[in-house]
Amino acid sequence: MTYYDDHGILVRNLEARDVETIVREERAQGWHATADKYLTRLQDQEAGRCTALMAEYEENIAGYINVYPDSKWGAFGDRGYAEIVDFGVLEKYRRRGIGSRLMDVAEEIAFGCSDVIYLGVGLHSGYGSAQRMYVKRGYVPDGSGVWYGEKVCEPYAACSNDDDLVLYLSKTAVCCYS
Repeated sequence: MTYYDDHGILVRNLEARDVETIVREERAQGWHATADKYLTRLQDQEAGRCTALMAEYEENIAGYINVYPDSKWGAFGDRGYAEIVDFGVLEKYRRRGIGSRLMDVAEEIAFGCSDVIYLGVGLHSGYGSAQRMYVKRGYVPDGSGVWYGEKVCEPYAACSNDDDLVLYLSKTAVCCYS
C-alpha cells in the first residue's frame, strides 16, 4: 500500500524485496545491520501487529519506520497506546524531507489507533538528529527516566551508551472542538 507519493518521496509498506537492499546500505555506512529485524517487522505486519513502512527517494530505498498500534513493551507497554519503533533514514538521503514524511505517515496511522503515541530514542550522538526532530514535533519525556534494555535504568546503575540506552517520549493527539 502507498501512503505518500510526492516530490520524489514515496512511503509504502515494507516488502520482503526491500530487506537485502536496506541491510546492505546500512552496513555500507557503518551500521550494525542484520536482516532479522526487518524480517521480524514483516512477520509482525503480516500478523496484523504492526504497520512497517519503507521510504523511497527517487526510486531508491531511503528509510523506514514502524507503528505498533497496541505495543506491549517500553514505558507505555500494555496501555493500549501506539508506539513508533525503529525509525531510520540512510545518511546519504537525509535533509530531503524523507524523515518528516515518514513521521507524518507513522503519526497519522498511530493516532488512528490511540490518542497517545510514544517512542524510545537512543541517547548517544548517533541519535542527535532524531532527538531534535522529536522535540520539534511535540514529543516530551515520559518521566520514567532512562531505560536500558527493557527496563528503567536505576540511578547509578551500570549501563553502556549503546543502542539499548533510551529515553521514552510521548505525544498526545490535539483535539479541537467548535
